[in-house]
Amino acid sequence: MGSKAAVIGYGVVGSGTVELFEKNKAKIEKNIGREVTLAYILDLKDFPDSPYADRMIKDFNIILNDPEVEVVAEVVGGTTFAYNYTKALLEAGKSVVTSNKELVAKKGAELLKIAKEHGCNYLFEASVGGGIPIIRPIYKCLAGNTIEEITGILNGTTNFILTKMIREQLSFDEALRQAQANGYAEADPTADIEGIDACRKICILGSLAYGRHIDPDRIHCSGISRITMADVEYADVAGYVIKLIGSVRQTQDGKVSAMVCPRLVSKKHLFSHVDDVYNAICVKGDGVGDAVFYGRGAGKLPTASAVVGDIIDALKHRNTNIGVYWEQKDEDFLLPYKDDDAALYVRVKGDGAREMTKGLSATFGNLIFLDRRTAHSEDEVAFITPYIKESELDKSLAIISHSLSIESKIRLL
Repeated sequence: MGSKAAVIGYGVVGSGTVELFEKNKAKIEKNIGREVTLAYILDLKDFPDSPYADRMIKDFNIILNDPEVEVVAEVVGGTTFAYNYTKALLEAGKSVVTSNKELVAKKGAELLKIAKEHGCNYLFEASVGGGIPIIRPIYKCLAGNTIEEITGILNGTTNFILTKMIREQLSFDEALRQAQANGYAEADPTADIEGIDACRKICILGSLAYGRHIDPDRIHCSGISRITMADVEYADVAGYVIKLIGSVRQTQDGKVSAMVCPRLVSKKHLFSHVDDVYNAICVKGDGVGDAVFYGRGAGKLPTASAVVGDIIDALKHRNTNIGVYWEQKDEDFLLPYKDDDAALYVRVKGDGAREMTKGLSATFGNLIFLDRRTAHSEDEVAFITPYIKESELDKSLAIISHSLSIESKIRLL
């Protein structure tokens, strides 16, 4: 007996999913051992020129009420329609696969619970890293490990912008314009450049690794919009590049530390060589050590590749929940980021700043003072602090802010 699948949303990822599914249909059917028909494509827009126009529908209930539909790819995005559709489908016992990182990050615990209760699956390989396999390796291949830490470059747009700033000496605004011209950044790039996209992804990875829902609204998140060429230059001379990094780890007392922010990354570190729109994710396990996943983090077909992979997995596990799960817990298990240790790159300005190095060292302790290749004012100083609790560093910054303007502060990886 054959099966039916459906796709909700015929945008970039949706059209890629349909294209890849139809191209590899024979292989997919051989993989799962039965015929599969992509029966419905739901979108509110008309696509009269599409080769799949005969499958286009506008009524969600057609999919919901067809008992032969086993799996639905939700690639419409957002948390309103997508949430309502997903919840209804899972409650009807139909598996849902998605690339919707916003919905998984906000509502994953609830939707995974519904899937478990109704003997179906909610799968989201495409929500992190585009076509890079990362979700399945964490819950399958690395299941025998205690995951100690996950760190990654999780957003291709910001990585492209920073690469242009570092390699071509472009300003942030110029690099952003190039990202938009190349289709890497939206007209409104806020979710990318302010770290929101990367934040959702690290919360999904952390929730999966530690079995507890990590709410993106509750962790520290900062982006790259305030990084200047001066910062890039100081970092370069000192042997670093600047990257937007998401990280999550379990502390010794069982709490979870999670954060997204720009960081100075040593040129000796693997991440320093991850450029343009590429992503890299390092998973540290107590058995495997460091496992690194690298590739294009977005794009029509790479993301569609992950969606189709999940469709196949859902079809192979008909009426069986495969156990991807994390819990919504109310207790406060997140470590406040100010309680964590950090070393900071700091750039300050003020009258006679370069004459104040002894005073700065007396305030912070053992500082590493940095230099730039190009000429700069006697009123500007940049340095790297010792590695201590961030709340202590903030106290020192508050002291020097009375006489100097703090232009920039960036954590070290």
